[in-house]
Amino acid sequence: MLKRLFTKHRSQITDHLVAGGLALLAVALLTSDATACPTCREGLAENDPHGQSMAAGYYYSILFMMSMPFIIITTFGSFAYRSVKKAEAERAVTKQ
Repeated sequence: MLKRLFTKHRSQITDHLVAGGLALLAVALLTSDATACPTCREGLAENDPHGQSMAAGYYYSILFMMSMPFIIITTFGSFAYRSVKKAEAERAVTKQ
């Protein structure tokens, strides 16, 4: 069964593997460039209080930006779930 499935979708599987391999290669090659932003690296290396507070500000802003998609998706998901449950409850009341 698995062999038949693999032969049927071989080109799709190969395309996905190639795309995944290229993505991993790009990540591996670009990690040296993305080690730190220049301001954070210099501020932490010189023990400059202003630079350290600036680096901390960047850190918290990055955390905030990374959390926003999850908060938005959770909000819309909760709203949709509550709407469906409310509609089901109303439908159950009208059927009785």
